[in-house]
Amino acid sequence: MRLVLQEFLSLDGVSQGPGSPDEDTSDGFTRGGWFVPHLDEEFERQAGTWLASADAFLFGRRTYLNFARDWPKMTEHPFAGILNGLPKYVASHSLTEAGWDPTTILSGDVPAQVAALKRQPGRELQIHGSARLGRSLLAAGLVDELRLAIAPVVVGTGRRLFPDGGAPAGLELMSNGTTSGGLAIQVYRSTGLPEYGTYGAGA
Repeated sequence: MRLVLQEFLSLDGVSQGPGSPDEDTSDGFTRGGWFVPHLDEEFERQAGTWLASADAFLFGRRTYLNFARDWPKMTEHPFAGILNGLPKYVASHSLTEAGWDPTTILSGDVPAQVAALKRQPGRELQIHGSARLGRSLLAAGLVDELRLAIAPVVVGTGRRLFPDGGAPAGLELMSNGTTSGGLAIQVYRSTGLPEYGTYGAGA
């Protein structure tokens, strides 16, 4: 399976709490819900197309708990059958049980276990949100593709997908577009370490 990281971002790179004011208030974050005003039917269709390519999902603990709380109740949503029915994996050193079946808890050497999952047959193992997990797996060279939905808003504070001091990564832009709600949709392929050069006369 290919490992695909899907993230909602603000223009200043914030990934925390896109869906509602109380989605993730850790570290005193009070500006949640910044992505919602820009949702539209175009993005819903794109998200559905991406979701249809999944054969399994991978989450960090916080995102998993939020999804596990909400999605079993949303049986009428067009995405519910896929999210509730497909295999799920949650990377956590503190969870001892997971009630959102079928779920497997990954602890210990998570990158090694994810690498083993990637060797299984299938199309995509998708990470939704879970920015810290996604960032660590990108640094480990395990992420094959990034799908970013960037909202036209500067949040100003909150956890970022790529904070200062993060591991470098090279990417190739595969596609980009916009929606009527103002979202910029960018899809990248991982290429390993970035290349560097010098700009100037004779370069």
